[in-house]
Amino acid sequence: MKVHFLGVRGSTPATGAAFVRYGGDTSCVGLALGSEAVPSLLLDAGTGLRNLTPLLAGSPFAGTLLLTHLHWDHVQGLPFFPPGDRPDARVHAFLPAQGGRDGLDLLAKMMSPPAFPITPAELGGDWRFDAIEAGDVAIDAGNDFAVRAFDVTHKGGRTFGYVVSNKGLRLAYVPDHAPALGITTEALAELANVDLLVHGGQMVEAERRFADAYGHGTVNDALELAERVGARRLVLSHHSPGRTDDQLDEIAAGLPEGVCLARQGLIVDV
Repeated sequence: MKVHFLGVRGSTPATGAAFVRYGGDTSCVGLALGSEAVPSLLLDAGTGLRNLTPLLAGSPFAGTLLLTHLHWDHVQGLPFFPPGDRPDARVHAFLPAQGGRDGLDLLAKMMSPPAFPITPAELGGDWRFDAIEAGDVAIDAGNDFAVRAFDVTHKGGRTFGYVVSNKGLRLAYVPDHAPALGITTEALAELANVDLLVHGGQMVEAERRFADAYGHGTVNDALELAERVGARRLVLSHHSPGRTDDQLDEIAAGLPEGVCLARQGLIVDV
């Protein structure tokens, strides 16, 4: 698997010269297999989703989208992604079930007038929105990824982590997670011995009060979790929108071997 980091910020995009090296777009990760030129499975659809457009080189997007939750920084790229908003696009989107609503209705809560001029149903192409429970995710036949969803601790709506497998290799994607507020036994089981853990590291210990208040993890939380579950590698993402490149460099300098910070445009082989 090739892991494309298309957006690595949390909460809101970061702009300006101080945020160029790590990037300022919000959460989106693309997965591609073998010789595939571009990702066919997407994890979240923050503003980083736009960065997939040049990789598609004029082709429509046809694939799967897994949303961890419905906060703005994980869905705001949806209506600004031209390859997914054209008649020949085919997208099957999955999101956590909650409140007895169907997937389309859940997304329309944030993407519809008066907050936005169109609804998800008005995106071009063949879009399907499925609200799902934790467990195996029945992605489209012919896709060589196996996916499992599991509940994680975060505030403001049901939130999933995902484990994506291919040929015995396992990637875990958990961008919004507050381990200090509780870890379910299911999450520990799903994360055990993953080959790559992509986890949020938005806060540092000096910001513990804010981390707990908003349901996020600190860098130390992620390091401790990775060690606890036996993750072989850890990539910290979902960086604070106020954390400059120089400040992120300082964090990176203190990380142990096998751990790095995500940068927009980074590609990691699993």
